[in-house]
Amino acid sequence: MAKAAPPVGLYVHIPFCVSLCPYCDFVVYAGAAARGPKARVEAFLGALLTELDLRADALDAAFGRERPALGTVYLGGGTPSLLPAADVAGLLDRVRGRYGLAPDAEVTLEANPGPDERGDAVALRDAGVTRLSIGAQSLSDQGLRRLGRRHRAADVEVAVADARRGGIGSISLDLLYDAPGSSLVGWIETLEAALALEPDHLSLYALTLDDPDAEGLTDVGGDHLPTTVGARRWRANARPGQDEDRAAAQYHHAVHRLAEDGWRGYEISNWARPGHESRHNLAYWERRPYEAVGPGAHAFDGATRRWNAARLDGYIAALAPVDGEAPALPPGGSETLDAATAAAETVILGLRTDRGVPLAASRKGPLAADFGWALAAELLAVNDEGRIVLTTRGRLLSNELFSRLI
Repeated sequence: MAKAAPPVGLYVHIPFCVSLCPYCDFVVYAGAAARGPKARVEAFLGALLTELDLRADALDAAFGRERPALGTVYLGGGTPSLLPAADVAGLLDRVRGRYGLAPDAEVTLEANPGPDERGDAVALRDAGVTRLSIGAQSLSDQGLRRLGRRHRAADVEVAVADARRGGIGSISLDLLYDAPGSSLVGWIETLEAALALEPDHLSLYALTLDDPDAEGLTDVGGDHLPTTVGARRWRANARPGQDEDRAAAQYHHAVHRLAEDGWRGYEISNWARPGHESRHNLAYWERRPYEAVGPGAHAFDGATRRWNAARLDGYIAALAPVDGEAPALPPGGSETLDAATAAAETVILGLRTDRGVPLAASRKGPLAADFGWALAAELLAVNDEGRIVLTTRGRLLSNELFSRLI
């Protein structure tokens, strides 16, 4: 059985957006909760600082105060760029004081590109942000409207330029393919427009329209929020506009176009210029321990996965009680992984990356029974370093392979 270890990174979930995108399943509170006289951001930030302290206390007790400093911090959401830079600086100061932060730490902040959402790049840099992940999703105004996004394509160009001038050292763009009503030609144009902005990193995700309610993830203790009626209606209308063959063609084009331009496809959905890989996300795929705070956030100590419940009311009530009680950790759950689950997870996460897994995995462990089938189906290959990796076809059909390994 694996032993728990101190975290190498920290995820901080900021659950506020100006508006809710109809395809989004992240823990998000939008509209009046995010802005205006009824905003809950201040109360949330107070609770978040308390959770940071309580989690640090637990790490101190388990591993001592001299544990290694964090190598990465990731502020995700939601739209963390809605926070004033002073609040971002305050969060990072608390992290630095309680967890330690390596001198060369990667500090990522997710941002929307709209003019009232992207934040002040100079102030964010001064607060300690080294990497900005911009949620472009499309570089077509028509495509953005279909996705229910607030910003326009021109805003993405301005956001990237502002980040460069502001001294942000690494800039990533998120793009969605297999969007309803999209085309291969439109995807080619979006990818070319993205490359023209000269980002350092690209995350290309197939649009997935899940149903967390049906999966039992949205009860009071669940790590997802219930899907709104409007979002459910939008998804029902959007699904017929998706196409597996078109999605495969869009992905194939990205693989070949980015390889021609010198990008490294270091994970199924992620490409980087040399040295700009997301160190924080690599820790996830390498199954290294990480801490996490905020509603719906997931943590892993090397042996046990833990998550916070998604409901903001319960989160604030536990951490900032109004009845004189001492603050307590928020509601949630945990799961200690058995040896078989851990082994399957190691293979699956390893295969998601371009490093793959050792050839020995074909002889024992969860991959052994399906290795011959996956090789014959051209889902897997053995590279020049003697490691098993997914082919492009394997990346497209990875869910089929991974389902056999669990």
